[in-house]
Amino acid sequence: MNNRREFLKLTGLAGAGLLAGCSTRNLAKDSGTVLEPRQMQKFNMCGYAAPALQTVRIGFIGVGNRGAAAVKRISKIEGVEIKAICDLRPEKAEAAKQAIANTIHRPDLYSGAENAWKKMCERNDIDLVYIATPWKLHTPMAVFAMEHDKHAAVEVPAAETIEECWQLVETSEKTRKHCMMLENCCYDFFELLTLNMARQGFFGEIVHAEGAYLHDLLEENFSKEKYQDMWRLKENYISGNLYPTHGLGPVAQAMNINRGDKMDYLVSVSGNDFMMGAMARDLAAKDSFYQQFTRKGFRGNMNVTTVRTNKGKTIMIQHDVSTPRPYSRLHLISGTKAIAQKYPLPARIATSHLNWLSPQEMKALEQQYQPAIVKQIGELAKKVGGHGGMDFMMDWRLIDCLRKGLPLDIDVYDAASWSAIKPLSENSVDNRSNSIDIPDFTKGHWALNKPSSMGL
Repeated sequence: MNNRREFLKLTGLAGAGLLAGCSTRNLAKDSGTVLEPRQMQKFNMCGYAAPALQTVRIGFIGVGNRGAAAVKRISKIEGVEIKAICDLRPEKAEAAKQAIANTIHRPDLYSGAENAWKKMCERNDIDLVYIATPWKLHTPMAVFAMEHDKHAAVEVPAAETIEECWQLVETSEKTRKHCMMLENCCYDFFELLTLNMARQGFFGEIVHAEGAYLHDLLEENFSKEKYQDMWRLKENYISGNLYPTHGLGPVAQAMNINRGDKMDYLVSVSGNDFMMGAMARDLAAKDSFYQQFTRKGFRGNMNVTTVRTNKGKTIMIQHDVSTPRPYSRLHLISGTKAIAQKYPLPARIATSHLNWLSPQEMKALEQQYQPAIVKQIGELAKKVGGHGGMDFMMDWRLIDCLRKGLPLDIDVYDAASWSAIKPLSENSVDNRSNSIDIPDFTKGHWALNKPSSMGL
């Protein structure tokens, strides 16, 4: 029963009255997975176009790392007004304001109190709340924003438990406010290129895809300065895929997940921790501050999660942020006619098992399938920056959709299903890698939902 109690605690199902018994799939005994919705869908947010906004008035919550960069990027986009900036630390809020002092924006500041962000969300002159806080605050803030008549744009992951995933979905449907997870990797240049190629049938039927987040963050996670109160290090106490959406998001879009197919179930395997515990002990020998982390059980260095879709396709997702390996998101798309792979660089495409296409052939494909959004703002995005330009492309596209009254590329069902991999993979790992069903957050509408345009 210990595994059952721990899973209920982790997924937030304990007090929600959702436990209906084990799935009929190969679940561990007493895993207690519950995936059925609590009620019928109130309103289908997939393809929903909210009323157009001539000017998008924005309030930011969290400007320590990602949020501070977002303030500067968005200040360069036409048709926005930055109305407010909120951070628990007054110096961070002030620094973000000063960073745009030479622009037209004159935001009010909210700081110094745990709930200052709520006062900001209660204003009636804000259309969009942009959330870049520690992960545990993402869902509460997004839900509060939507309940106060604001669209929510929330950093990854959008939720940490299955209960939180349902909260996002049900609140967005009830309020008809967008909840976009800010998955910037969906807007990187090769990912957009391969998505456009997939939409035009270049790969044939896509049968398998791979994504990952392989990024050595060991020293950053143990830094006293990088993350307030060591919050990101503390996130590493779980056993599954801690951060799945960077690798999963782009390939899920290429495979039309939630829009013609859906993720059905997963199995997840983690090895032991060979790095983080040792780092904690080494640091504690020199600095007593780190003693608190020597008694913690950190997740395994490598997690591998495999998803099977309703249509019998597969997705492999990896996570490793603590071993010294080169950065990679994998981004592999394998179809009946062709394959694409981004990492290791350079990105490559092949149409047979014999050879990858030549640089000249690659250039011709890039010109043929270049997405419209890249043609329009690709060069500007590179100049403004943010992970090579994909951050700016994401922000620009979000604002463009809100101003034109277009459906968003990444909707609340994407936010929920991509984020759900974290708690579900943990449950699988804790139960000897048994298969775990993945909720259908669309409540059956995935079969008829249409793919998002992505500005292709």
